[in-house]
This record gives sequence, structure tokens and C-alpha cells, in this order.
Amino acid sequence: MRQGVISEIVLVNVSGENKPALMGMLTSTLTAYQVRILDVGQAVIHDEFSLGMLIEIPDRSATDALKGALVAHTRALGTVIRFTPVTTEEYAKWVSQQGKPRYIVTMLAGGVAAEQLAAVTAIFERHSLGVDGIRRLSGRLPLGSGGTSARACVEISLRGELADPRRLKAELLEAAGRLTFDFSVQEDTVYRRNRRLVAFDMDSTLIKVEVIDELAHVHGVGNEVAAITECAMRGEIDFKESFRRRVALLKGLSAAAFADVAAAVPLTDGARRLIFALRHFGYRTAIISGGFTHVGHRLQRELGIDYVHANALETRDGVVTGEVVGDIIDAERKASLLRALCRNEGIALAQSIAIGDGANDLPMLATAGLGVAFHAKPIVRESASHAISNFGLDSVLFLMGFTDRDIEQAAANDQSSAAKS
Repeated sequence: MRQGVISEIVLVNVSGENKPALMGMLTSTLTAYQVRILDVGQAVIHDEFSLGMLIEIPDRSATDALKGALVAHTRALGTVIRFTPVTTEEYAKWVSQQGKPRYIVTMLAGGVAAEQLAAVTAIFERHSLGVDGIRRLSGRLPLGSGGTSARACVEISLRGELADPRRLKAELLEAAGRLTFDFSVQEDTVYRRNRRLVAFDMDSTLIKVEVIDELAHVHGVGNEVAAITECAMRGEIDFKESFRRRVALLKGLSAAAFADVAAAVPLTDGARRLIFALRHFGYRTAIISGGFTHVGHRLQRELGIDYVHANALETRDGVVTGEVVGDIIDAERKASLLRALCRNEGIALAQSIAIGDGANDLPMLATAGLGVAFHAKPIVRESASHAISNFGLDSVLFLMGFTDRDIEQAAANDQSSAAKS
């Protein structure tokens, strides 16, 4: 800038039908006037775009000529342009806000409705959080789609000082229960964008059933096992004691029947898609479970999971002895194993994700950088930082910032690689 020449700051907004020539025209015109771009953003919805540029014109006397050139070019392309002057004080205030904390809210529903967005944005306003941007992560929904088979996801970027995170979560939980959507609130840090390890509980999380209940049913002791489980849920006995008592009731079960149950357990909806996508994108995966190693190792072989930590049910001479080999994996042990895996992988705990459904998963979920309660009981949903209650396990990918397009490309690449091999 020449000495004595006063610059001018202008916000330029352009909207209309999306045309490939538009950006080239705008930037070449700005170049001719030696304009500096201070900020820029663009969104396209249904072939209609909205572009914003905050620019500094080095010579204020050239402002009218620049505006005239831009109006002529945009009019020729059938688009609309608008100019808003920005004072140096307004610009300085805007710059000062860049140090404020940023948050990412992921909102997942069977089709995001205006009522849902109205509810969450009102909550953000009450907490003095400004919306910086919204982007769609899910694929485009055809007309008439809806219900549980449809899945729409948007990611909302927020900025501001959050004084009461618990109250924000409570208000979002109330709205989510009333309007049927799932949500996650994460601080937008470098760790959120660089997760490296995903750890799963197994029973009722990675698979649809509780294996010990399936074994008890086969062995004819289903009611007795259920009664012990109820005692544990009432807090009358701890997990380790309840687990020993339930396993003792399996004494005499044939190892062949155990193997049949392990081979037949069904995967949770979306589990296979999630694991394959994680492998494609280079994530390490682990099962950390109070269930049984026999089932965990079957899943490891089938899905390519890196680590399995679970309880080993002892068999001898072709039958179950009713004993557990080694230490029982309880709630605190789960959290300890997650910490050990992070150390082994050379990553920070903040780069880990843990997913579970039960109260014995809560310490592990609290230890992880992102703890997700999956189709969990109310007490677990309320205690965990994040929850998915209405959709499949692959919805976790949205919480990680992946789009449907990313996931579909990963699946296509895996299929292509499998075909070549």
C-alpha cells in the first residue's frame, strides 16, 4: 500500500445459480485491483450457491470502479452481488473472536426437520454460542424418505465461551428425546480431527446379544442367570461376584454348544460397515469386553480387529468347568486396558474412541477422548458424553466427521481390492 493511501474493507456476497466460470471471474477481477482476501466461504445447495468474501481494497478511491466491474460480470452470469462496508473497529472485533473456543455439534435424525434445528439453535443462543457454519454429512435423501430407515446428519460449527456444559447437554437431551434425534457435542481440537484408536464393548454393542444369556438359555439355567443379573443391577453384588456366579451356573455345558453359540451371534446393525471403514482409513480397533474371548476372537478373525481383551471361559475334557481363567475384566479394568492400548500405540488418550452400552462401560467411556453410549439405558446415556440411540453403529463415523461419500468410497475401494486379490 502506498504511503497516505487509505484502504477499505468490504464484505462481498454473491448468490445465484452455480456456474464454473464465476470464481475465476471474481478472483481475476480482484487481482486486477490488487485486492487482499481476508476471509472466504462458499456453500452450494441444490445447484444454488452462496459465496462470501471479506476483502481489503488497498486504494479506497478504486472502490467504485471495482464494484462496477464486479456488478457487470456477475450480472452477465445471472447472479446477484451485494456489498457491505466494514469498519476497522468491526474488523478488529471480528479478529479478536478467533481465539474463542470452538465446538462441533453432530445432529443425526431420520431426516433433519426445521423443528429440530429450531430447537437446537434456540439452545445455542441461550448459551451464547454463535453458529459459524453447517454442513451435511449424510447423502441426499430422496423425496418421501423418512422413518428409521432414513438417516440424515448435519455438523454444526459453534463458537463462544460455554459456561455450563452440563446444562447444555441436559437441554439437548430433553430436545432429542422429544424430537427423536441423536447428537454429540465435541470441543473442536486437533485431537478431534486425529483419532487413531476405536475400542468396543462387545455384548449388546458390537453384537446384538449378551452371550452369557444365550449360553444360559442353551444350558437350561436362563432364569437363574437372570436373577443374579438383577441382583447386580440393584447393587446387591458387584460385577466380578455376579460374573463368577453366572459362569458357575454354566458348569457342564458342552464346549461344542459353546462354540455353536459363539459362531451364531449376530453383528449389530452397521458394525461391519463401521469396522471396514475404520480399517480402510488406518484406525486401530479393539474389543474390550466383560464377555468371552471365544466370541471376541471369532469377531477378530471375521472383521480384522487388532486387539481383543475379554474373559476366558475355562473348558476341560470338552465341557465348561464353570471357572474363569485369569482376572475378570470389570469396569475399572476396561478403562485400564484402554489406557494401556493408547500407550502401546503411542497415542494420547484424547485420540481414542470408546463405545459401549452398559454402566460397566462408563469408566472406559469417560477415559476415552470420545465416549459413545450406544443404544444404552437412560442412566448411561445421561452419564456418557455422547450417545447414539436411534441408528446403527456405523453412525459413529459421522461423529468422527466422515461423510456418507467418504464411507461409500472406502467400501468401493475395499471391494475393488478384494476383487483383484
